[in-house]
This record gives sequence, structure tokens and C-alpha cells, in this order.
Amino acid sequence: MLKELVEYIARSLVDKPEDVHVTEVEGEQTSVLELKVAKEDLGKVIGKQGRTARAMRTILGAASTKARKRSVLEILE
Repeated sequence: MLKELVEYIARSLVDKPEDVHVTEVEGEQTSVLELKVAKEDLGKVIGKQGRTARAMRTILGAASTKARKRSVLEILE
């Protein structure tokens, strides 16, 4: 559920939605979502001063609280 949410948001932001890949690494209490986009779309996902990335993390935090699991978003280069 959370993986699809991050993927949907990222695909809506970038110019090359086919290059958006989200990998979920499950831990005991924490789930790490790794987001990989095309190099030229990295700025769009991060946003000015990291605002877009912070907003995505806030949405993910709210959704993961509802799912009773802690989730972390990592944006990979």
C-alpha cells in the first residue's frame, strides 16, 4: 500500500514516469522505501530546499501511522 502511494506521487511529479522505481526493504519494525528516478527528474522529486521530499515523507508518515508501521523514504541518486 505505502509503496504504491510513493510510486503514484513520484510518477505524477516527473517527466519520465517509466523510470520511477520504488523498492521496499522490510525490517522488524521499520519499512524503508527506496525511491529511484531518472537523474534529470531528481530535482523535481526533491523540490526547492527539499520541500517536495519533506511533503512526501509527511504523507508517508501519516499513511504508515494508519497502517501501524514506521516507514522511511530514501531518495536514491
